[in-house]
Amino acid sequence: MITVAVVDGQGGGIGKIIVEKVKRAFPQINVIALGTNAVATGQMLRAGADEGATGENAIIHNIQHVDVVLGVIGILNANSMLGELTPAMAAAIGGSHTHKILLPVNRCHIHVVSVEEQPLGVHIDHAVEALRAYMEEVQRP
Repeated sequence: MITVAVVDGQGGGIGKIIVEKVKRAFPQINVIALGTNAVATGQMLRAGADEGATGENAIIHNIQHVDVVLGVIGILNANSMLGELTPAMAAAIGGSHTHKILLPVNRCHIHVVSVEEQPLGVHIDHAVEALRAYMEEVQRP
């Protein structure tokens, strides 16, 4: 079984939508909500995540034990999410060999070019499709 970590912070709104759509598309997948704060973790758990953990140590530890990480591109940037995402969290996520599916949200002082401006929901739908393609790839003999 594939385990997916959804990383989010602040109010957890984006993570909540990601969890809802991933669980709707793949109810069998184990989804771990990794929040930079308890509010974000709680939102993702209410959305259907199977497990949740909060804070720097939880993110650093769990990121090494999942198959896929889903979140906004800012999770690779130290001090993003108004400083909630610590440099150690960004280093752990970016340095992990875990497959990363990132949403091109132009916040956190990062502007991704050559990406179509779409509503957030469309980007999340694309992320779910990228997860589907990854799952099919790793399940081939």
